[in-house]
Amino acid sequence: MRVRVLFFGVVKELTGRSFEDVEVRDGGSVRDLLQHYESTVPELRKWFSSLALAVNQQYARPDTILKPNDEVALLPPVSGGAPSVAESARTTSRPHARIVRDRIETEAVLSTLKRGEDGAALVFEGVVRNHTRGRQTLYLDYEAYEDMALQEMESLAAESLTQFKIRDVAIVHRLGRLEIGETSVLIAVASAHRAAAFDACRWLIDTLKRTVPIWKKEYFVDGAVWADGEPFPGEIPRADS
Repeated sequence: MRVRVLFFGVVKELTGRSFEDVEVRDGGSVRDLLQHYESTVPELRKWFSSLALAVNQQYARPDTILKPNDEVALLPPVSGGAPSVAESARTTSRPHARIVRDRIETEAVLSTLKRGEDGAALVFEGVVRNHTRGRQTLYLDYEAYEDMALQEMESLAAESLTQFKIRDVAIVHRLGRLEIGETSVLIAVASAHRAAAFDACRWLIDTLKRTVPIWKKEYFVDGAVWADGEPFPGEIPRADS
């Protein structure tokens, strides 16, 4: 049977492609795919301890059984970085999460969030800085496993509404090339009291940075590298588990 395998970030560079179709034996598992890449891309093996796996946009284990035409993604640690669309900004009808390719309009997002019953409206903006570990940064380039990223962002929003005493939340992440000083991610939280808003906002950005499949490549005056991602949480299986 044939499945499609997607590559992102450093894995995309190691394989030299963003996706490929692979033949797998009937009843085969994700582990069979990993063994295939151990032999065809040996340098990928050292990444197995940090790679997460997804099947049809859901985190999966190596022993997950595959079906014909499944979509499998090999996901490097996400950054502290479906059919395509032609619009300059991709949005979703989901109530809380968006992925865009144009400038994030913070005031517009906040104005649609606030209500009369709110006593606090808190905004976090992740901003592109001009240096990383002593190297001058020129710009960043973000990419994502978009459909899965939107699902994960929406899931985080829903969990925050249950876990914290907040009324509403918005999460917006930008992809593509970002210049110094531009906003890469926006989290806005509205609630009756500020403590809940602060707690929810901190939890949202910290969890997003560890679980949502979005990566960034940093361009410096002397080269470019994929940013070191934060390790996936322990409950997300790795390729070598």
